[in-house]
Amino acid sequence: MSESPAVELDRLTHKYGDRTALDGLNLRIKRGMLFALLGPNGGGKTTLFKILATLMPPMGGTARVAGGNVVSDRRHVRGRIGIVFQKPSLDGKLTVAENIMHQGHLYGLRGGQLSRRSGPILERFGLSDRVRDRVDTLSGGLQRRVELAKALLHQPEVLILDEPSTGLDPSVRADLGLLLSELRREREVTILLTTHLMEEADECDRIGILDGGRLVAEGTSPELKSAIRGDVILATGAKPVELAARIASRFACETTIVDGAVRMERDRGHEFVPALIEAFPGEISGVSVGKPTLGDVFLHVAGHRWREAEPEANERR
Repeated sequence: MSESPAVELDRLTHKYGDRTALDGLNLRIKRGMLFALLGPNGGGKTTLFKILATLMPPMGGTARVAGGNVVSDRRHVRGRIGIVFQKPSLDGKLTVAENIMHQGHLYGLRGGQLSRRSGPILERFGLSDRVRDRVDTLSGGLQRRVELAKALLHQPEVLILDEPSTGLDPSVRADLGLLLSELRREREVTILLTTHLMEEADECDRIGILDGGRLVAEGTSPELKSAIRGDVILATGAKPVELAARIASRFACETTIVDGAVRMERDRGHEFVPALIEAFPGEISGVSVGKPTLGDVFLHVAGHRWREAEPEANERR
């Protein structure tokens, strides 16, 4: 297996008018990895997805996927990637088998070769007994399986998924996560997914956090969470701004206001809480202590809380 990255971004930039959607992204994704690009809506994920899928060229920098430049080697890249869009790309009036057949035809697969490809993959995704069913009669979870089967029919090196769990209930979402992990292990397919769901990103090998078109952090989930100093403590009170300033002065720690609560990071948080309450009797109405989450990581590296921005400019048109 080649040692070159499956995905390689070098100072990738894109703008819509005076709005920067991607701001000099640099990223290397190893082959065979399950990688999540995590960020709020409007953070640049959709723009990056379109560039990697060869649907539009970047304004600056370069992007290489499966060894090919997404602009100058577009044909090469398209033959080596599988795409699952956020919005369904299936024809609901056709059967599962018909959707798979037409997908195969797009990649030059016909006759016995198409049968040899489609049979095992339909079985792998538990669709063998649904091949004659019209797609619009299937549940959302089964439709997602058909989408994956379509995307993998031509045996791509890289599978790119845009918000794959959108609209799925938690049990189906968990099932999809298991399928993706198995694909990575069994076929060494590189899987890149964009998501705004932290629990989905948490299950991936590595995570890149996008905010305002910038890659603000990248690493494994434990690596990213280790940037948080100890436990995360939230203290509520009638005057949070005043309380935050006094806590920062009394304990020489950094405080921020998150949803009306005073947030701080401390080692051995459970031991710190009694001292905190004793220092401000009657001023603290509630305290919670928890281990860092990816939401805490986002706040730590982005400098602001997770928020959903407006859709990216091209998505509003």
